[in-house]
Amino acid sequence: MRLQNKVIIVTGSTTGIGKAIALRCVAEGASVVIHGLEEGWGNSVIAELGEDKAVLHIEDISQEGAPQRLVDLAIKSFGKLDAIVNNAAMVVSSNIHTTDKSFIQRVLEVNTIAPFELIKAGLSFLTEQHGCVLNIGSVNAWSGEPNLLAYSISKGALMTMTRNLGDTLHRENGVRVNQINPGWVLTETEKQRKKDHGLSEDWYKDLPSVYAPAGRILWPEEIAAAAVYWLADESGPISGQVVDLEQHPFIGRNPPKDTSTIASK
Repeated sequence: MRLQNKVIIVTGSTTGIGKAIALRCVAEGASVVIHGLEEGWGNSVIAELGEDKAVLHIEDISQEGAPQRLVDLAIKSFGKLDAIVNNAAMVVSSNIHTTDKSFIQRVLEVNTIAPFELIKAGLSFLTEQHGCVLNIGSVNAWSGEPNLLAYSISKGALMTMTRNLGDTLHRENGVRVNQINPGWVLTETEKQRKKDHGLSEDWYKDLPSVYAPAGRILWPEEIAAAAVYWLADESGPISGQVVDLEQHPFIGRNPPKDTSTIASK
């Protein structure tokens, strides 16, 4: 088992990518702190994992003191902290016309500042274990889609933080910080978002090849499989790296003729 006896906080893990990562971590021998906003979903995850391997914390990650409470729960429940997965995020549509100061501040609080605060809260314990941080970004960090302005800005800031702390914390604390940028992933919330946008119930079964050369988009379990490498000791001393996980080159790719895209990451 690649994560045997490790203790890992996974934010935003009551559903989607975070849930898939938490499930894979436990399958690889870790104990996890499950976090999210949906208590019912969270309890279902705990039931699936077992109370000896997982504990649940329900709270908005951007609330004052929430990162410290997550760290405290990990230490109280399992006695140490080996890794943090910053996955919780607001995925919201906006553009220059619909984004005001309060909106972008809110997105940054959840998607960028809260991950920073959680790293800071857990740093002393991560240092003791020579642990690591894995930030879950987005391919939209590079420039983003026109209707994902605030979200893209927040993920770009997260990417810069990963590279900055990946250098300084590795040198000063022995703590590695890396990031994966998923592309378009078929999560429960993504299915619902597209239905809310007027698409059919099974919209994901017939996608244009420009969005899905493989005939489908990514599954959360595929992101989780990649996450294990960065959380495991086998990734060695690698730090400050950002890896895109998409089925086509996002940077420099020719845009589709129809610019009214349906894709989002």
